[in-house]
Amino acid sequence: MQPLSSSSAPSSSSPSSGVPDPGRGAPSGLWRDADFRRLWAGQTASQLGEHTTLVVLPLFAVLTLDAGAGQLGVLRAVGQAPILLLSLLAGAWVDRWRTRTVMVLTDAARAVALGSAAVAGLLGLLGLPVLFVVAFTVGALSVLFDVAYQASFVRMVRREQLVQGNSALEGSRSAAQIGGPALGGALVSLLSAPVATAAGALFFAVSFVSLRRIRRPEAVPERVAPVPVRPNSASPERAAPGRGRIREGLRFVASNAWLRAVCLASAAFQLSFAATMTVYLLFLPRELQLTGATVGLALAATGPGALLGSVLAARLPGRFGHGVVLVSAAVVGNGALLCVPALHGSSTTTVIAVLAVNFVFGTFSQLVNVTVMSVRQAVTPDGLQGRVAATITFVGMGFTPLGSLLGGLLAQEWGLRGGLLVTASGMMLSPVLMAVSPLARLGRVLPGPRECR
Repeated sequence: MQPLSSSSAPSSSSPSSGVPDPGRGAPSGLWRDADFRRLWAGQTASQLGEHTTLVVLPLFAVLTLDAGAGQLGVLRAVGQAPILLLSLLAGAWVDRWRTRTVMVLTDAARAVALGSAAVAGLLGLLGLPVLFVVAFTVGALSVLFDVAYQASFVRMVRREQLVQGNSALEGSRSAAQIGGPALGGALVSLLSAPVATAAGALFFAVSFVSLRRIRRPEAVPERVAPVPVRPNSASPERAAPGRGRIREGLRFVASNAWLRAVCLASAAFQLSFAATMTVYLLFLPRELQLTGATVGLALAATGPGALLGSVLAARLPGRFGHGVVLVSAAVVGNGALLCVPALHGSSTTTVIAVLAVNFVFGTFSQLVNVTVMSVRQAVTPDGLQGRVAATITFVGMGFTPLGSLLGGLLAQEWGLRGGLLVTASGMMLSPVLMAVSPLARLGRVLPGPRECR
């Protein structure tokens, strides 16, 4: 569940906005908006670079450097540590800056970091210490980019366009899940880790160019009008700098029953999912004897499923209710991974089973992703979008470094099959938490920012 993983002046139709923006079109005209298409293209390229890198670095460590379970857990934890360290600050910064500036700068910096790593690899210097540094750097910059693009999207479209726009953006992330792992695994297996790393740098460069071409002026909502800390507050408070701004985001999330439930369910999911993926990346090549290219293909199978999930997310919540869709999709998607520990050997049947499991997981986890993101954006005022997204990222994904370390420890102590069974079972806690929360009672129409319970 992506909290996970989102530019122009805010519209007067927004409950928290005071400045009209005639540039926002009707829902049916979203794809006719050239600036939205540039945002979508830039976000797609950035996500493709990120998903390529997420596969390239662990596969390089496992297949080339022969990293053990503990070392792989540390590598993944280092890359995820910025979520815990920087998410809250990122939200405070993004709400004060122009989001497009943040995205362009982080794209440029990630391209430089990965390009430097590619050169180091060609010189024979790309060992584990360098991988740790690169993973942390790219992870830190990705935290800033992800918070910024979510806030940028909300500033660009009307609230009635949120589901349609989120479906498009999450669909592009799904395309990245298809292309990134497959390309990364193939390049590492057929060519070399430096070439695969350079591919990630190229995608970030493409994103940089696309986002730079957005022409619509962007106003920061917080500089247009004061933002209330609580959606039902009678007297708006002035925005506070530094820690005060971070506290505003924390208090808003804590005061909203829906957002509190999102945080708890996301934290449970991300902790277990990080542990599961650490064991999974070892289980596929070592227990099932799959090649690097096959591992990349298996991970990429979540992409077509996620594309289907994005399409379903634009239709099912409005038909069956957001709460029913959230709980049901989480049960099916998370439960699919429980089938993996039962697989044996590297036969064609086993490969097909792995692909099927990843497809099902991709479909229903993406359905949860888009629905949760739409709920979060609908109940949050424009001027708090960055801080709320960062707060949920901090709480929800802050446990991922611990999860990665836990997965490595369980794999060492209980073996790959036993560790995978335990970590995949832990993912079922997330739908349980959603089922007993106010999220389960959400209907077909989402509440607005001032309908806090």
